[in-house]
Amino acid sequence: MFKSSVVTTFFAIGVSLLAGAVIIFFMGYNPLEAYVQLFKGAFMGKLQFGTTLERFTTLLLTSLAFTLSLKVNVFNLGIEGQLYLGAIAAAWIGSMFTSLPFIVHIPLCLLASMFVGALWSSIPGFLKAWYQVNEACVSIMLNYVAIFFCSYLVAYPLSAMQSVPKTADIAPSALLFRFMWPSRAHAGLFIAIGIYILIYWIIKHTTWGYSIRSVGLNPKYSEYVGIKPKLAIMGGMLISGIIGGLSGGLEVLGIYGHFLDGFSVGMGFDGILASHLAKNDMRMIPFTAFFLAALKAGALGMERFTGIPKALVDALVAVFILLATMEGLFNFVRHGRITA
Repeated sequence: MFKSSVVTTFFAIGVSLLAGAVIIFFMGYNPLEAYVQLFKGAFMGKLQFGTTLERFTTLLLTSLAFTLSLKVNVFNLGIEGQLYLGAIAAAWIGSMFTSLPFIVHIPLCLLASMFVGALWSSIPGFLKAWYQVNEACVSIMLNYVAIFFCSYLVAYPLSAMQSVPKTADIAPSALLFRFMWPSRAHAGLFIAIGIYILIYWIIKHTTWGYSIRSVGLNPKYSEYVGIKPKLAIMGGMLISGIIGGLSGGLEVLGIYGHFLDGFSVGMGFDGILASHLAKNDMRMIPFTAFFLAALKAGALGMERFTGIPKALVDALVAVFILLATMEGLFNFVRHGRITA
């Protein structure tokens, strides 16, 4: 299974890069030069590599959040909203308490972000578990509620009263340590890696993790052997929301130092793409998340030095998804369930 995921993922990446090279060639540019500049923009220099690590931190958590919800066969498409709410909760706690030591202040901010993320994800989780309401529709609509609610908060009750809609600056005691200056890579990277390792160990090596996987594979059999599917679904969605909220908290504490209206440019959805590229295999998530982070970070350098629009990277990601879908279609045909 793991070998199949690795082969499929790297095949999709290779073919997508080849397709991108063809597109670049017909646009009148040199594909080799474009990819060299893309590589340099992602890795060559502290600023470039630090930017890749900055993006990887968020992508690792958001892709992990989505994959975890899939373990209980639930689609948590509300990660973007959970990220927003987690970010504004961390910003509020960070600016409200200014006399706390950092060893208390940072965990308090992150706990607040995790709490609101879990609270938000519990809505589609509860409706799915107890009333069989389509969680994909509910969670994706809740994204807009969360984003507009944050816009209201940052424009009125939590506004810093400046020309740009933002909250007050976070106290220095709540800011995460940055490294690899002048980039914005921060200590949240190590928190994200630690969370990934912890969640992977829980899912693979604990009784609760087994119940999560069992319910995702066969809820009726799980109930027959004594596992409660409703509680497992709620548990999976709560942990998924916790991770989604945490990703927003780390963005605020590590990068911005305040909540900025509209700060996310689809990072929650990018995490879903990274999970999909990994075929929802937790072992492959760090690789696909890092690959997407490098593409996003390197796209600006490619545009600056070659003139190729960075929107091409979005086109490459679309090709990834197309190839993943076609791979599923090929399996469908190979197993003889449809004929030409």
